[in-house]
Amino acid sequence: MRSWRGGIALPALALLTILSLLFACVTGSVPLPVQDLWHALPELWQGQPSTLAGTLLELRIQRAAGGFLTGATLALSGVLMQALLRNPLADPYVLGISGGASVGALSMILLYGSMWMVDVAAFGGAVAVALILFGLAYRDFKGHGSSDGSAQLLLLTGVIIASGCGAIITLILSIAPDSRLRSMVFWMIGDLSNVKPGISSWLILISIAVLVMKNARAINLAAMHADHAATLGVNIGRLRQLLFLGAALLTASAVSNAGSVGFVGLIMPHACRFALGPDHRLLIPASMLAGGSFIVMADTIARTVVAPQQLPVGVITALIGVPVFLIQLHQLRKR
Repeated sequence: MRSWRGGIALPALALLTILSLLFACVTGSVPLPVQDLWHALPELWQGQPSTLAGTLLELRIQRAAGGFLTGATLALSGVLMQALLRNPLADPYVLGISGGASVGALSMILLYGSMWMVDVAAFGGAVAVALILFGLAYRDFKGHGSSDGSAQLLLLTGVIIASGCGAIITLILSIAPDSRLRSMVFWMIGDLSNVKPGISSWLILISIAVLVMKNARAINLAAMHADHAATLGVNIGRLRQLLFLGAALLTASAVSNAGSVGFVGLIMPHACRFALGPDHRLLIPASMLAGGSFIVMADTIARTVVAPQQLPVGVITALIGVPVFLIQLHQLRKR
């Protein structure tokens, strides 16, 4: 069943990814015909765009690649967080890691830092919160105690830290000058206008995806037989550490690139699980492809629906995500 579903679903999602990237390249306030797109590809390959089509393609493909990277990263983080906490409502932001990133980023914006400094501060803030969480829940990450008890304690700790970060964010917004508020709000909602995906973000996504795929069977066993996984040969302490550290790094990477883009890490794993089943060997790559494609299409809508003005992509993902998630819950209840 898994091979049959995977043989259809993964190629279909890969095709959807290609179509979403193509849609992002040809759509905008200045349309780019497909025939001009093919002529602009050699210019892009040479790194010296000399025509309007080449310049448009360079700008749009960079933004689309950043959107796909952000969506895939958040979706994978959501899968890992839901497996770690064994909670269907878990998403990449539930433990307060995004709150730490917001504190770092908004502090740097308040200090008039450049964009790369904002990204570094956001990543550092997210990693700092992750380390605090890891230190506070170290005993549980070693595999002591029941799985449900460990998940509840970690979740409660994350909620408390998130509340503290929220208070600091409110303080920063209350003292920020008006000239900085718009940038802060756009960053907190999620915006891809300044995304420039670096090699480090791709390496984080690919390396963690490879690691969790190697442990997909163990994740399945831990999900189905939570407190008996150790007797089935699963090193539960090592698995908890992998899931937490992987989700934390992914969240830090995504938030530092694009801000807090909501609903992707919550909806995409559920949508893929609902359609393809709970097997993480299929769920992980499917969620990454679906999440990346979703963000690319949402960002294309965000920059074209009221062009030349651009909307934060987080607004579009929320407007689409809320009804989709409610429909999923209704269908799940009918089942």
